[in-house]
Amino acid sequence: METQVMEDHIIDVRNLSKKYPSGFQALNQVNLQIKRGEIFALLGPNGAGKTTLISIICGLVNVGEGQVLVGGYDVVKDYRQARKQIGLVPQELAIDVFAFVWNTMVFSRGVFGKPRDDAYLEEILKALSLWDKRHAKIQFLSGGMKRRVLIAKALAHEPEVLFLDEPTAGVDVELRRDMWRLVEKLRQRGTTIILTTHYIEEAEEIADRIGIINHGEILLVENKRELMKKLGRKQLILQLQHPITQIPSELNGFVLQLGEDGKTLTYDYVDNQPTNHVTEVLAAIHRSGIELSDVQTKQSTLEQIFVSLVEESK
Repeated sequence: METQVMEDHIIDVRNLSKKYPSGFQALNQVNLQIKRGEIFALLGPNGAGKTTLISIICGLVNVGEGQVLVGGYDVVKDYRQARKQIGLVPQELAIDVFAFVWNTMVFSRGVFGKPRDDAYLEEILKALSLWDKRHAKIQFLSGGMKRRVLIAKALAHEPEVLFLDEPTAGVDVELRRDMWRLVEKLRQRGTTIILTTHYIEEAEEIADRIGIINHGEILLVENKRELMKKLGRKQLILQLQHPITQIPSELNGFVLQLGEDGKTLTYDYVDNQPTNHVTEVLAAIHRSGIELSDVQTKQSTLEQIFVSLVEESK
């Protein structure tokens, strides 16, 4: 049975809940739509429900309540069609170590009903610096090389969606660089990439949209730039030429913090608000007679926004 394919969403999660026999509520009424061709970062602390959500979408864990569509196919009713569109790189090295690299790739394409395409497999192996290891037995590869094979295997059947579950945890710098280079190529081809990571700076660098999950509930889903603009705070840091012991009365209308050494004034503001008063603060400081040696601005990182939202949801 086929479900109507939605044009703009490759993944559509509707009212998804999951409760394990132990009584643990892993997911609670999750609704999430992921657009075709985007890089989506799913962030959350340990135990937040990230892996359960990914596992259900990939057909590895049974749906509790609700519905999940991948490319318009229901992951329960149309399991084979839905699963065929997904490539998964799990955290664990789940791979047949007694197989050879090339045979693993060919076999993976066959499992998903794809015709043999040696040129495509060669391209993937070269992109992951595995071409000279294609005839090697996986058990004799290093941990980093095994991780590369896992990524190559997930891409062997040319999936529409690639899940990367903590892909750079514990990997070397070279693999991280190769992988993000490959991710960019996949994006250009239109592949949808869903990433979970503890390295939030990676999400900040490459993701189009950010989703934050905690206690099995989606706290927000937002375009990265809009999220940074909406929730990111800025600081105006003013270095004074001469220390002061108290803030002059001309500045009483602004919430300013005086550094312990009396040599800095700090003003917090939200960038997207028209009443951020930065110009007024600088004008008032000039009127007060305070002489500045330097002016700096500092903006919240995605990690600081993430930590703040998770703290609020406790």
